[in-house]
Amino acid sequence: MCFICKRIEMIKNGVNPWFVAELETGYVVLGDNQHFRGYTLFLYKNHDKTELFDLEPSERAKFMEEMVLVSRAVKRAFGAEKMNCELLGNGDAHLHWHLFPRVPGDIENYGNNGRGPVWWYPMEKMYSDENRPTEAELEDMKCRLRAELENCRAGECV
Repeated sequence: MCFICKRIEMIKNGVNPWFVAELETGYVVLGDNQHFRGYTLFLYKNHDKTELFDLEPSERAKFMEEMVLVSRAVKRAFGAEKMNCELLGNGDAHLHWHLFPRVPGDIENYGNNGRGPVWWYPMEKMYSDENRPTEAELEDMKCRLRAELENCRAGECV
C-alpha cells in the first residue's frame, strides 16, 4: 500500500490528525511540515489511476475544479500572495496536489534573490522538525481552512 493510501486509510479510521475535509474526488490534508504556512495536499480518493490524463473527462474536470476550490481556500485562509500548485507523483504514484501558499521572503535568500519555486529552498530546512506545528497550531490551521472551504463551497470566495 502506498504512503498516500495509508494516509487515506487513517482518515477513514478517524486517526489522521492532518485531515481537514472530504470532497467528492479527494481529501484535503495539511502537510506534516509547515515551512510554507498553510501547505496543503489534496489527495485523490482512488489509487487506480496515476496520471491526470488517465481520468475520465468528467472525473478529471471535477478533480481539477475541486483542486482550484481548495487552492483558493488555502490562499484566503493563510494570506498567500501567490499559490504554487504541483501534481507530481514521482515519489508516490498516487494522484495528489501539493498546494503551497507563498509569501515574500519564504525561501529566504535562496533562489533568485529570495524568489523562486519551493524546491529552491533546502529540503532539510523545509522538512525539519521545527516546521511541525504544535497540536494547538494544527487545530487552528484546520479550523481556518475548513471555514474558507465552506465559504468557497457556498460561492462566497470569488
